[in-house]
Amino acid sequence: MAPQAQAPRGQQPGPGPQAAQGLRPERLQYRFDGPDDAPVLVIGPSLGTTWHMWDRQIPELSQHWRIFRYDLPGHGGAPAYPAAAVSDLADRVLATLDSVGVQRFGYAGCSIGGAVGADLALRHPHRVAALALVAASPRFGTADEFRQRGVIVRSNGLEPIARTSPERWFTPGFAAAQPAIVEWAVQMVRTTDPGCYIASCEALAAFDIRTELPRIGVPTLVLVGAEDKVTGPAEARTLVAGIPDARLALVPGASHLAPVEQPAAVTDLLLMHFSTAWQDTQASIPVPPSPGFSAPFAPVVPVAEISAAAALPDVSSDALSGLYDRGTKVRREVLGDAHVDAATAASDGFTDDYQDLLTRYAWGEIWGREGLDRRARSCVALTAVVASGHLGGLARHVRAALRNGLTSVEIKEVLLQTAVYCGIPAAGAAFEIAQSVIQEETTPPA
Repeated sequence: MAPQAQAPRGQQPGPGPQAAQGLRPERLQYRFDGPDDAPVLVIGPSLGTTWHMWDRQIPELSQHWRIFRYDLPGHGGAPAYPAAAVSDLADRVLATLDSVGVQRFGYAGCSIGGAVGADLALRHPHRVAALALVAASPRFGTADEFRQRGVIVRSNGLEPIARTSPERWFTPGFAAAQPAIVEWAVQMVRTTDPGCYIASCEALAAFDIRTELPRIGVPTLVLVGAEDKVTGPAEARTLVAGIPDARLALVPGASHLAPVEQPAAVTDLLLMHFSTAWQDTQASIPVPPSPGFSAPFAPVVPVAEISAAAALPDVSSDALSGLYDRGTKVRREVLGDAHVDAATAASDGFTDDYQDLLTRYAWGEIWGREGLDRRARSCVALTAVVASGHLGGLARHVRAALRNGLTSVEIKEVLLQTAVYCGIPAAGAAFEIAQSVIQEETTPPA
């Protein structure tokens, strides 16, 4: 637990880490602080942290609201049920709130916790009274960055991420002056379930609401540390520019975990925002009719990532456009934005049709089918490339295999299998290429 003041009167914890082991996958580990009859304020954590990152806000906030804090799956001892989409996390927040009878609430979240809040405001506007997005962004970096982080964790565990967390989360001066808090932060990451951390990275890789910001219709505070290098002032200004009723709060002397680094300033800003914004939404957001209002809201089921392939493909222009869009999405997820951007930039009138064919057929129709998962398709692709002798493309497929969840040990087994059926020389050359790529992709940054 972070160094904190004594817990306020009226604190009522929900299930702790031990009791939470019996939670169902669609719900989250949570706790309450504050009086039972106060309006509910939901507070969401950042990736790699627990609800304790908000400990220093609780004494004051719980005097005004009933604070509901939750842990991400596999964080803080919570059950390890991975959620690979922000919408999935948001659905679990709602299912948990429904289970304790909470219908309307304010929401404040940090980083991925902010993404969850934005998703709730977009898909369930009648539930959210007011919103605070802390160290958040409409798109967190690039998909490549987060999928690469997943590869690092899958290959090396969480220790490299834990060691480098302080430099992402805190300013250098704070880290030097507060070694106990820095060590507490490192331990939070170390005790996180790796599979759930990787799934959260996938969720952030796919998160992009830049075009949807105008639909967030609740009063929103966008709060950011002035020295945040992860989701800094530029990302905050993008949120403010896109959300119709949004205000920017810049916190000096703070980096990514501003609630920990500058607790008093963050608390004051949240108090001011929710105290003034809460009632403004009561008449402006329509609430569902009363007959169904007392019953828990059914969580929204996420739409499948890839639809089933049709038995007879439709060759209309709309169908071709749909295949191209789906193929572009899958191609970027598997090979990475950098590779696809380079291939697109290098294309010209002579190769445009080939790139179109490749995107629609290989990635839209074949890689987009549901018969095999992406791990299995990577195994097939590695084997086929070695067997055909087209080793020029092997490095690309090794990187894709790592992104699709294969470990270096599993890639080794695939290549050993090719040695039996494709020949020792081909497998030997493949091992040299794969060894170089794996070392490059799985070595943590210095």
